[in-house]
Amino acid sequence: MNIRGDWLGHTGTQALCVALERAGQRALFVGGCVRNALLGVPVSDIDIATDAPPQTVSDIAQNAGFRVIPTGIDHGTVTVVAQGLAHEVTTFRRDVSTDGRRAVVAFSQDIIADASRRDFTMNALYADRHGEVVDPLNGLPDLMARTVRFVGDADARIQEDYLRILRFFRFHAHYGDPQTGLDAEGLAACATHIDGLDGLSRERVGAEMRKLLSARDPAPAVCAMATAGVLGRIVPGSDPRSLAPLVHLEGDQDPRWLRRLAILGGDDAAPGLRLSRKEAADLGRIRDETGSLSTAAVLAWRFGPDIAADVVLCRAALFGTQPAPEWQRDVERGLAAEFPVSSQDLMPQFSGPALGERLRHLQERWFMSDLRLTKDQLLG
Repeated sequence: MNIRGDWLGHTGTQALCVALERAGQRALFVGGCVRNALLGVPVSDIDIATDAPPQTVSDIAQNAGFRVIPTGIDHGTVTVVAQGLAHEVTTFRRDVSTDGRRAVVAFSQDIIADASRRDFTMNALYADRHGEVVDPLNGLPDLMARTVRFVGDADARIQEDYLRILRFFRFHAHYGDPQTGLDAEGLAACATHIDGLDGLSRERVGAEMRKLLSARDPAPAVCAMATAGVLGRIVPGSDPRSLAPLVHLEGDQDPRWLRRLAILGGDDAAPGLRLSRKEAADLGRIRDETGSLSTAAVLAWRFGPDIAADVVLCRAALFGTQPAPEWQRDVERGLAAEFPVSSQDLMPQFSGPALGERLRHLQERWFMSDLRLTKDQLLG
């Protein structure tokens, strides 16, 4: 089987592979670029595996006129920029020891050892510069069936890095077949080892949840997370039942992971997922306003179109209703609206704190009218 893609024929990519091969080294694309090419999904990052030590890779690349950046040379990785395109080139590795968060590795000449330390069989696929797939662990059938399966023993893979629990659900959300469900052995192993999540950095956990909730339809994976006890460990008190209705209501809109996080409810997720200040503020607004009576126009005027859409859709998903037919037009109306009363209109009758209080009172009346009261009506 062969892969195809414009990235594969990039002159810089081909030149780098040729340079390694002419020096007697192997050059194989690996991981996401191979997986995505086989699935017809866009490729964003190009990873190359080689039997050459990192210093040898650097020397070969520099002698070929490419720029080399030692991004992770101690772990076997250098970035090679060839004709404007970055490639992560990593020496074959094997694990020496792991502690559930990071691994001590040794360089290897063996592609099977390199493949065996990877997380899922669909990520243990390689391809040469002609696009011919190399499948040392027979992971291709899993990929074609869209089955996310751990390499070898699922318990062992998870204990090497407990973040793989979240990656298991994230990969199913993006690449798995929702009709066949999740791999039973992998799901059981995730449930067994959820205590290991407590030792992960909140930044790593938050990054995985962002990616998971950004899938086109993460609902089946998130529901499986809840069943396994994983979701409750990450977002205590959360409930995934309204997520599938929300995804349905979104239709062709771009997925907004923060909206999906809001619909899960539960405790404040900001500390546990290391949300930015803006993200935490937006999450709070979505949750608070979902329970308010503010109209789509008012929400758009106060918070902008994204938050307005988030609230409208979350309300409908939670209450099992359809959004008002004209809600998107109301959002546009709110964005274009201008509060018709200014401070000058209230002076000199009001001043100081009384002026501010009067403006707030009139603004509340304006909100209650769905931004329809005119200046004369507000002041009359």
